[in-house]
Amino acid sequence: AVLLSPSCDGRAVEEAADLALHHINAHRREGYVLRLYRIFSVREHPQEITGSVFYLVLDVVDTECHVLSKKPWKDCPARPAHAAVYGQCKAIIYINQARNIAHLSTYECTLQQVPPRYVWRVCPDCPVDDCPTEPKYLEAAAQSLAKFNQQSEQPRYFSVLSVTRASMQWVVGPAYFVEFLIQETSCSKTD
Repeated sequence: AVLLSPSCDGRAVEEAADLALHHINAHRREGYVLRLYRIFSVREHPQEITGSVFYLVLDVVDTECHVLSKKPWKDCPARPAHAAVYGQCKAIIYINQARNIAHLSTYECTLQQVPPRYVWRVCPDCPVDDCPTEPKYLEAAAQSLAKFNQQSEQPRYFSVLSVTRASMQWVVGPAYFVEFLIQETSCSKTD
């Protein structure tokens, strides 16, 4: 078996990375869409007839789009560096362009948040990520959604499904920042 080491900035490799990340994001059910930061390494195994198997190591960062949005990673803005989750995805993908086939065989992503000590060093006044399951963040999400329910012209009420991201910052007192998923309820506003 011949393994090639193509250039990370080659067109075929960039297409393989794009397709691999598209499939990875489509498979994920929690968190935010991952965006390609760079192609760390690649190996290519050409197949007998047509196509190739690519062994990719991708450096990724999360975006502002939740995976449930189903948006392509290229359409999702990256988070600021101090708020990003970053990591690496290892993926094996078979691509046959002649037959228009792209099959992600396997992948594994390891993600982590920027440690608070680095955030404080770069941006001492920036909010710091915290555990989104703490009651204070659920309360902040509920208060925010209550205001939305009151002001929106939607026919039904919405409820908080889950808090997906939370952070806190001390201004005069604590300021809570939450990102959360909502779901429509069966409760009509006219009842």
